[in-house]
Amino acid sequence: MSEAQREPSASALPLVVRNLRVGFGGTEVVRGISFEVRAGECLAIVGESGSGKSVTARSLLGLAGPGASADADELAIGGRSVLGLSEAAWRKRRGRDVGLVLQDALVSLDPLRPIGREIADSLRLHTHLSAAERADTVQELLVSVGLPGGEWRVRQRSGDLSGGQRQRALIASAIALNPPLLIADEPTTALDVTVQAQILDLLADIRARGTAIVLISHDLSVVSRIADRVAVMSDGRIIETGSTDQVLGLPAHPETERMIAAVPSGKPRGTALSSPSGRSQLAVLDRRVSERAVPNRTVPGQSSGVVVLEASGLSKSFPRPGGAPVLAVDDVSFHLDEGTTLGIVGESGSGKTTIARLVLALARPDRGEVKLLGQPWTVLSEKDRRRLRPALGAIYQDALSSFDPRFTVGRILRDAVAGPDPARSSRGQRTTAARVGELIDSVGLSSDVLGRRAVDMSGGQRQRVGIARALASRPSILVCDEPVSSLDVAVQAQVLDLLDELQRELRLSLLFISHDLGVIQHVSDQVAVMKDGHIVEQGTADELFRHPTHPYTRRLLGAVARLP
Repeated sequence: MSEAQREPSASALPLVVRNLRVGFGGTEVVRGISFEVRAGECLAIVGESGSGKSVTARSLLGLAGPGASADADELAIGGRSVLGLSEAAWRKRRGRDVGLVLQDALVSLDPLRPIGREIADSLRLHTHLSAAERADTVQELLVSVGLPGGEWRVRQRSGDLSGGQRQRALIASAIALNPPLLIADEPTTALDVTVQAQILDLLADIRARGTAIVLISHDLSVVSRIADRVAVMSDGRIIETGSTDQVLGLPAHPETERMIAAVPSGKPRGTALSSPSGRSQLAVLDRRVSERAVPNRTVPGQSSGVVVLEASGLSKSFPRPGGAPVLAVDDVSFHLDEGTTLGIVGESGSGKTTIARLVLALARPDRGEVKLLGQPWTVLSEKDRRRLRPALGAIYQDALSSFDPRFTVGRILRDAVAGPDPARSSRGQRTTAARVGELIDSVGLSSDVLGRRAVDMSGGQRQRVGIARALASRPSILVCDEPVSSLDVAVQAQVLDLLDELQRELRLSLLFISHDLGVIQHVSDQVAVMKDGHIVEQGTADELFRHPTHPYTRRLLGAVARLP
């Protein structure tokens, strides 16, 4: 088809998709889906990991991936067909006719180039603006996305910006040519609640200017805040579509109902989130625990009054090149009771992760101390801490980067069981193998995964392996640093239910760090709210969420996106 045949009509829709099919190596992963988007409308495509939503989004820009085959009865952007376009032709269309905003702006932006040059590139390639006109346009774009700052701002690189600022710069780059269509693939995942609200407000402003938006997300609360219509994907097909209020308020398909039920916001402590099928492994675990007749097993949150972790007056600063040190944690105190969960919540940069590192003795406080099981902890030398280290386990946000990519799951867990003594596993190989089997069973995985590497597993499977590794030393306390922030809502529900069951079985005490207030409300008995290195409010989860007293806490709760 010639370019002349692709000329749009005056009434052309920004996007029309008819019977889109995408496959890899003979396996079809998008199976004949159809939808359209009008000017000034936001269509959200939602679904679990592996449902085909991100492949769909990338196929709309000719970026399905190496080895992909994509075909459709009709695929038109702005009234012009993009079927069969060459890569050179696609390069002319991207940015001008369709913009793309990805999840991880830190990866998407070139770390070696100032953001001003990043944004100006599309203007240089697709317009006849002079250098001075491009510079003025970049400044206008940065102001429009809430990043004013003049000349010093355009000289900043992605590493100089916060997560929210990076995402704004990426959006500025995507809308530089004012494309009629914007594809936003998980643009707010892993952002704290207030930055998330700002990005959603920005996308709403862009939509109000007439831009059509396709939003890819697993966060139904985010979808409810911005989308006009929702399409639910499962196994490569659209299983339900309609207005946002209709789909999220009165779902017609069981899969949609299951996704909505998995959202933790407002669900009482101890309430199961995952579906019966998702809880099947947990039911086996629960029955096994009952058969053991564990004497101390209680419902989560029932405190014995024993303090297992106590932080007193913690302060920690970090040097900053060419400037005064950054005070990341300032005079923070809290305690964690046996068998309970303390949630720590706050925006990016509030000091949450520094607290986790201090508790794990991965960093030494400038002032204050942490006591573990009533004994000194942070004041000890690392040699003296080794005898107490098995009492602490850690679960991280990105399980993939926390594993050695060369090792199989079996090797990872064997090393964890052996601990600091590499000869231990060789002295008791049968005992080690039995313990590895117990661990993999306890997190609802089969022994088949032991021969696999982390890169070959799903996000939910990797996080379960991370939990199994954390349990290897039979700890009393788990430090969970954003353990579910990168998981889709269904897998997140399964992991939260799993942690709940493990807490019941093993009487674990959890220090649970998250920016997601819905998750914190669901899992926590006590909550500490952090801002600028301080704890500004502490209390029971029920009281704090019902009657917050600090203005910052009220602002956080007011920024939370909620289901209709």
